[in-house]
Amino acid sequence: METKTKVLGHPIHPVLVTLPVGLFIAAVICDILYLITKNTFFPVVSYYNIIIGIIGGLLGAIFGFRDWLAMPHDTRARRIGAMHGIGNVTLVVLFLVSWLLRMLNANFIPSAVALVFSFVGIALGLVTAWLGGEMVYRLGVASDTGANLNAPSSLSRQPAMGMASGGMRGMPSGVPVTGEEMREENREMHEEDDENPESR
Repeated sequence: METKTKVLGHPIHPVLVTLPVGLFIAAVICDILYLITKNTFFPVVSYYNIIIGIIGGLLGAIFGFRDWLAMPHDTRARRIGAMHGIGNVTLVVLFLVSWLLRMLNANFIPSAVALVFSFVGIALGLVTAWLGGEMVYRLGVASDTGANLNAPSSLSRQPAMGMASGGMRGMPSGVPVTGEEMREENREMHEEDDENPESR
């Protein structure tokens, strides 16, 4: 299913979510480093990473929700998308609570409760990230129709399926994951040639 919300030919949602994901991970790493070193520099970095991540997460959620609304009803993609979205909103709320609990502390040093909220949030993020990958790589959400290894640049505004539908022998219509698909195509092609020597 090809998304309609794009910039420079690529979906907006996966581009935006890389920011909060990176910031939340960095915040948790800083929390762990603070627990180890007691250096008050790390809680300050974590504090600002979290608030910027929250803003980026909410912005990404807007475009993700718009893509979800375009999914056909009664499909596994729509059900997985709902779990992915609800999980990510919950994640943002968990980090928001963690951020609020740090706000009035000197050097934004997190309490044990604040740490629990951020650690649970990042654990939930692992689940929602897998769900997002399931939608893209397994269910084809946000993938261009006819995506293939020789598709023209997204900036060309040409359909991805142009090369695949142009009669190129041995070119699969979808994107091979491991290369095994291409080897299978070549094997079938050679078998056809062996069965029909007059076609050489």
